[in-house]
Amino acid sequence: MPRPGLIWRHVIISTQNAWLPGDQRGWRSREHRLHSSGDYGNPPPSHEHAGLRCHAKSISGPAVVVPIEVRPIIGARLLEGLFGQGVRVLVIAVAGMHAHLLTELPEDRRAAKQVVGKAKNFSSRKVRRLVPGRIWAGGGALKPIRDKAHQRNTYRYIRDRQGVGAWVWTFREPVPLLSD
Repeated sequence: MPRPGLIWRHVIISTQNAWLPGDQRGWRSREHRLHSSGDYGNPPPSHEHAGLRCHAKSISGPAVVVPIEVRPIIGARLLEGLFGQGVRVLVIAVAGMHAHLLTELPEDRRAAKQVVGKAKNFSSRKVRRLVPGRIWAGGGALKPIRDKAHQRNTYRYIRDRQGVGAWVWTFREPVPLLSD
């Protein structure tokens, strides 16, 4: 059960430049003004929006890929940033170009985004000497959890399905401690 004024959310954050307009995995702009004919599960034709993809890459730079040996550190710093705000986390997974979390956040979406933003900023600052510059892209998905079955499925998805090399932590494990 979430505490009053809070709800469980599946948070998905991507690394900087990981998913640009025109991406071959499918994409959509804010409020779906522009979008591809597919998605990551059923990708659009490779030539679709090729010009936009090329332009986006030229002005954005390369995608940030979190090295496998740094993923536990970034995950622990994300947790530290959330715990420092009094946020409960059930599971977190950090992969090369994204992270998934199942966490209790404010019902108000704007307030929830601020909490996640502070944790992203905190983790980026704490690992700057290992991964220079910005790690996380702006925004991210904050999907509300509908019921206990949805929460259980999301927990298992984050814990078990983030691919080879993903660092995973669950609430059943000790909190990873790092020194500054």
